[in-house]
Amino acid sequence: MNRNALYMIIGALVVVVAGFSYYAYQEEKKPDGVEIQIGKDGLSVQEN
Repeated sequence: MNRNALYMIIGALVVVVAGFSYYAYQEEKKPDGVEIQIGKDGLSVQEN
């Protein structure tokens, strides 16, 4: 295995870890509780 392939594998792993970290951060940032929305389809209640 040459060095370029090794760097590509390490880079891909870094991108995957960064993407998962961002996703986990966004999920953690969501508020807990009940979300109420009023739109053209009527009233929508979702539990978080």
